[in-house]
Formats: sequence, structure tokens, C-alpha cells
Amino acid sequence: MPTSSAPTPTPTFQPAAASAPAPAWAATLHRIADHLACDLGGGPRPWRFAWVINFQKGGTFPFLGLLMAWYQNTSPAAWIYLAMHGGYGLAWLIKDLAFPDPAWRRRITIGGGLFVFFGVLAWYWSFGWLLISGASRPTYPLPDHAWFSLCISLCLVGTAIMIAADAQKFFTLRLKPGLITDGMFRHIRHPNYLGEMMIYGSFAMMVWHWLPFVVLACVWVGVFAVNMTVKEARLSRHPGWAEYRRRTWWLLPPIL
Repeated sequence: MPTSSAPTPTPTFQPAAASAPAPAWAATLHRIADHLACDLGGGPRPWRFAWVINFQKGGTFPFLGLLMAWYQNTSPAAWIYLAMHGGYGLAWLIKDLAFPDPAWRRRITIGGGLFVFFGVLAWYWSFGWLLISGASRPTYPLPDHAWFSLCISLCLVGTAIMIAADAQKFFTLRLKPGLITDGMFRHIRHPNYLGEMMIYGSFAMMVWHWLPFVVLACVWVGVFAVNMTVKEARLSRHPGWAEYRRRTWWLLPPIL
């Protein structure tokens, strides 16, 4: 008599685990920043977040060019800074056209848009003003040509890392939502932030003045670190997160 086989169990749907709560300090700062950037003042929401960002990014090249004309500064440092910061802004616009970040599609209030531009983004324009106006007369740690080469290289590599990471995230999530653990994210959990930090770090190094470093410290601690911490709390709901977090770095090897 043939032996009857046990019935095959019907697969059941496994819901995603709940996200771990973000640390209280990060959740609070994230909530405050979100209100200031998106809801400040209330009222109508005529702008998208991306429009404010793209206006500043795309306006950097003509803004720096006007500064050079106004201050009659055609030094090699001014031209190189124009190419670095202005060129990065144009690269950002191309990236936004090719694979826009859904997070920047949000509509924001007039007060929120003004805060984002004048409270955060306009400070980046102060870097170029310091250098081109002569308010900063940098004495670099290395000979000028060597320092310029270092800054240009840092900017180019940072731009490549940022765009590659954003492109991978955009196209991967369109096909397969979930945790991304390969490619640009294989060893570093936040390569897009790392790229941005390399880019703006190169601008601060070109200016070589205390103000850009203070601005970047405020943005990196008050915005980048908060966003990365909150993001990791949200990603913790995905299967495999604990193992992925264990074997990867936050940004760089010493920063776990």
C-alpha cells in the first residue's frame, strides 16, 4: 500500500516587523526641522521642496559669476571655486531631472520655503562670497596647486558617490522595495550623505575660513546625523537589518 505524504503547509504572509523607535533626541530634532521646513507659518503650500533646493543649486553658478564680476576677481582660486560649486549645482539639476527624490516632492508653506532658503541654503553661498570678495585670504597648508588638486578630487569623487548612491536607490526601489544591501550600500549605510559631505567639505577647504566649517558642522550634526538616525530606525523593520547593520559602517570605518 503506498505511503501517503503529509500535506504541504500553505505559505502564510509574513508582515514586516515594526520599526524600532528613533532615539528621543533625533525624533525631536527631526520633528522640529520638518515643521520649520514644511509647515512654518501655515497657510497655502504653493511650492515644492525641490523647487527651493533647485533654485539655490542652479543659481549658484550665475551667483558666483556675478560675484567675480562685481569684485573683479579672476584669480585661479575664484575660477576653480566657480567650476566646483557651480558645476556641482548643475550636476544636481541633471540628477533631479533624471531620478528625482520623492522626499523633495512635498509641498511646503511660504514660510517653510523662506526658512529653507535663507536659514540653510543661502549660507552655502556665503562660502563663495568669502573667497571671491577677499574677506577670506587663505593660506593653504600645501602649495596652491597641490591644494587645488586635492579639493577638486574630493569634489569629483564626492559627486560620483552621491549621484551613484541616489541613482541606485531610486531605480532599485522602483523594482524591489525593501532593504538595499549591495552596490554603493554594500559597505556604507549612507553613501549619499557621505558624498554630500565630501562635496561641501571640498568647498570649505577651498575657502579655508572658519565660517564654512561652522556652517557645515551645524548642518551635518543638526540635519544629516538626525536624518540618518531616523532613517535607520525606519529601516530596522526590514528582515536582515540587524545583520546588515552589524557588517557595515555608518559613514566611514571609525564611525560605526
